[in-house]
Amino acid sequence: MPLHVPPAPAPALRSILTALGSPTAVREARTPALRATQGPLTPELPLPVHVLDTVVRCGSTPRTRLAGWRFLIHSGERAVAAGETMLTADGWAFSHFFEGPYIGSTERAVRQAESLTTGFQPRLLSIPELYMLTLWLHADTATDAADGTPAPTDLLVPLAPAPPGIAAHRPHRVADLLPVMTLRLASAPTPTPLLRQPV
Repeated sequence: MPLHVPPAPAPALRSILTALGSPTAVREARTPALRATQGPLTPELPLPVHVLDTVVRCGSTPRTRLAGWRFLIHSGERAVAAGETMLTADGWAFSHFFEGPYIGSTERAVRQAESLTTGFQPRLLSIPELYMLTLWLHADTATDAADGTPAPTDLLVPLAPAPPGIAAHRPHRVADLLPVMTLRLASAPTPTPLLRQPV
């Protein structure tokens, strides 16, 4: 079933197009693939990026916040980089270009999601505590992409590279993955505070 990809805010798309048209922005980006590409570059597959600042205990409702919009930058049929926007006091503004494993991983996860029999609204969910990024498949396809909380029956698809103990590209219900994330955090070694050495 096709995904219900939400439209990006017009100012966010304009900021990406302006950055792509700026030789300075492209030249200064830490994206060799973007700088080396010949021919037109187009921003595609806009996805809202939500952040889960704190992994909550099982049974609690996870809270997310919208942090930006991410566009895959295509050269022909191939994604060579991504461009991200952020919300400022003056509205949506270009943030940065980047490349790396999450570009191909995002495309793969979206292709997987398109083969599902249920319709979803795709989003990205970043979980900084675990250095983890997931494709969040939100079941309420009519909701505003800027709003919403992961429902227990929503699906999360961890993108590669995923943290140890969490399989990449395997869809998990939110209700099933949250306990795994909580356990993963609980088993992580706690940093030892530096002790002052006697003089």
